[in-house]
Amino acid sequence: MSYFQVGWSPIMTNESQILALKYRPQIFEDLIGQEEIAQAISNSIKLNRISNAYLFTGIRGVGKTTFARIVAKALNCENKQNNLCKDNFCSNCESIINSNHIDVLEIDGASHTSVDNIRELLEFSRYPPTIANFKVYIIDEVHMLSKQAFNALLKTLEEPPLYLKFIFATTELKKIPITIISRCQRYDLTRIKSEQLFNYIKIVAGKEKIKVEDNAIKLIVKISEGSVRDALSLLDRAIISNENNLLTFENVQKIFGYTDKSSYINLLEHVFKGDEFSIIKHYRDIYNAGVDPNNFLNEFLEILYYIKNIKHIKIEGKSFSLNDSDYKNIISLSKNLTSKDILLFWEFTLKTIKEINMVNNPNLLIEMFLVQLIYLINKKEKDTKSKDSILLNLEGIENRNLQSSDLVSQIKNIKQIDEKTENKDVEKLNSLTDLIQICKDKKELNLKYELENNVNLVSFSKYRIEISFNEKLDKNFVKKLSEKLFEWTNRRWIITFSKEKGAMSAKERKKSLLDDDIKNFKKTKEYSDLLELVPDVELIDIKKK
Repeated sequence: MSYFQVGWSPIMTNESQILALKYRPQIFEDLIGQEEIAQAISNSIKLNRISNAYLFTGIRGVGKTTFARIVAKALNCENKQNNLCKDNFCSNCESIINSNHIDVLEIDGASHTSVDNIRELLEFSRYPPTIANFKVYIIDEVHMLSKQAFNALLKTLEEPPLYLKFIFATTELKKIPITIISRCQRYDLTRIKSEQLFNYIKIVAGKEKIKVEDNAIKLIVKISEGSVRDALSLLDRAIISNENNLLTFENVQKIFGYTDKSSYINLLEHVFKGDEFSIIKHYRDIYNAGVDPNNFLNEFLEILYYIKNIKHIKIEGKSFSLNDSDYKNIISLSKNLTSKDILLFWEFTLKTIKEINMVNNPNLLIEMFLVQLIYLINKKEKDTKSKDSILLNLEGIENRNLQSSDLVSQIKNIKQIDEKTENKDVEKLNSLTDLIQICKDKKELNLKYELENNVNLVSFSKYRIEISFNEKLDKNFVKKLSEKLFEWTNRRWIITFSKEKGAMSAKERKKSLLDDDIKNFKKTKEYSDLLELVPDVELIDIKKK
């Protein structure tokens, strides 16, 4: 068979059958992208050096369960190991293909997680195979088994009867105990390379007599992320959704809501021109095409990566992430941006990704994000060396002309502003304790309560506060605090939420100090004397004179 030949069983040719099942490989030679592993297992079976248990791991759709079934057929083929079925399948191979072989049991680990399921399986394994050479147990998604179930397998895995073989498949290797892994012959299945998957899908399309543009296949391959099953399922969906005789790149884009790199490149060009109207219109066109805001930001990050590293990237036809036109446009864009500019964009995009779930309408956040990019660009004026900066907070955007040589720090730190115009209250705000005291002085008791009881400080610097919080925090806390800080200091403050735990709240810290005082006092002679007088005394507070 040729390198990319597509194999399928004669009994699986139902025209209504989905492509992922119809073209499921049935022999080692049909597997693509895993040729070395297939050759190694095939050789071990021919040499009768068969493992007690096999473990196949990898992402979805790269052939784990398919490998398991082919190994089961190879172990039990009536034509013996040196002459395995390839075209006309024997009765054993045919039964395994149809999942009705009496000696080959395939179970789903997610549905048989308990130790009782495994004990029942092991009890049944005491009996030798009825018609086959080996009794084979295939457990898919084996990582779903319970700890007790894994423990029940240990002894049998290490010293099984000669006629018993286990084959495991998993997408999450880390969840399997090392004691199980060490008893298996492990094979890591990799993602299928883009070029291999492209040729495979092209052959399947030919078998199905479907006319598909090469660029459309390339897009399907890119979206599938190296998964054969995903690629076939995407092709299936595209065929069903397309009413025309030819499946074009534009059809596939529309069906899967995918926007190519050129749209993001054009968007960046509008950003460089400072054309706010065109930026919003262009983004809305991308969104209306079906692109999710989260996916938009991740694709945007990918473009920034290419701009930063375009000098080290070569277009060799083996990766479908960039076409020739995109490659040239990105080279042109890279000439307008320094490394600091790109890193600034990168940091700002990551920051927006973290905040996207904090708003009810992510599209508004994306639009504001794109507008803000205009002010983050390093604009070199002819007569001055000033650089535009942006002051960001949860309520809006305020532009400041700042003297700074480090653009990246614009995201991480808000620059110092002329101290002559600062309100005197700014000098008092150097810590959370200072902020609590000012709230007390200004009679803002609700804010003081929230800061003391429901806020955990992560960091506090001039014009920026980073916090974590508990579920009791008032939903309007950030808005109220931002308004008051602006009122007291005449400056905008950034208040951000962090996933870090943060320091103890003022209330927690006060309780911790009290607990320490009580603990230390209980070690004193005074407390011992007190217990003699009042044995059931309960110490709840300590007042220091």
